Amino acid sequence: MAQAHAFSSDIAFTPTVKAVQVRKGSRGGYAGMEQRGAWQTTITPDLSAFIAEQTSVFLAAANRDGQPYIQHRGGPAGFLRVLDDKTIGFADFTGNRQYITLGNLTDNPKAYLFLIDYAHRRRIKIWGTARAVEGDEALMSSLMPKDYKARGEQALLFTVEAWDSNCPQHIPQRFEAADVAAALAERDRYIAALEAEIERLRGISGHNSGGSSPA
Repeated sequence: MAQAHAFSSDIAFTPTVKAVQVRKGSRGGYAGMEQRGAWQTTITPDLSAFIAEQTSVFLAAANRDGQPYIQHRGGPAGFLRVLDDKTIGFADFTGNRQYITLGNLTDNPKAYLFLIDYAHRRRIKIWGTARAVEGDEALMSSLMPKDYKARGEQALLFTVEAWDSNCPQHIPQRFEAADVAAALAERDRYIAALEAEIERLRGISGHNSGGSSPA
C-alpha cells in the first residue's frame, strides 16, 4: 500500500530529496510552501484551460524495476480532455507498436505528465497514475479529435494526484508553425492594404496636379 503523504508535494519531495534541499539550502523555502498548502491536487479552471490549448504532452512511466520511459503524445488542440477535476483522458493513437508505456503501466501505474507552452514560456508538471482502457467504443469516440487523421488504439486515463508549475526561467520562446503562418498572413494583408491606400492617394494627387492650368 502506498504511504500517505503529509503534504501533496511529498509525491516528489521524498526524505532523500528533502535532505538534498537541506544540504543545498532550499529546504526552508519549500517547507514554507508546504505549510501554505503545498501543491494543487485537483484540476483547477486555469489548469483545465491550459490543458485544452496544448497540442503536445510528454508522458512518463516506469517499469517494475524503476526504469523510466518518456513518450511524446500530440494532436490538435483539445486532444487532451479534462473529464473531471481529477481525470485527464486522451485517445492513444497507433504508433510504432512497441507498447513500452502500456507494458510499464500494467506493472506500475504511477505516471507523470509534462506540458510546456513555449510561446508563453510556461510548463506544468502533473503526478498521478494512468491506465489504458481498451474496447470502450463510447469512450474512444468521446476522446477522438474530430476530423483528425489518426486511428485511436486505446484510451489513456490519467488520475491527478498533484501538480505544480515551473517558473519561465531558461524556457526558450518558440512559436507553433501555424501561429507564425497566421501572423505572417495578417502582416501581408496589412501591407497589401497600405499599398492599395498609397496607390489610391497617388491617383488623387496626380489628378489634382494635372487638372488645372496657370492663368
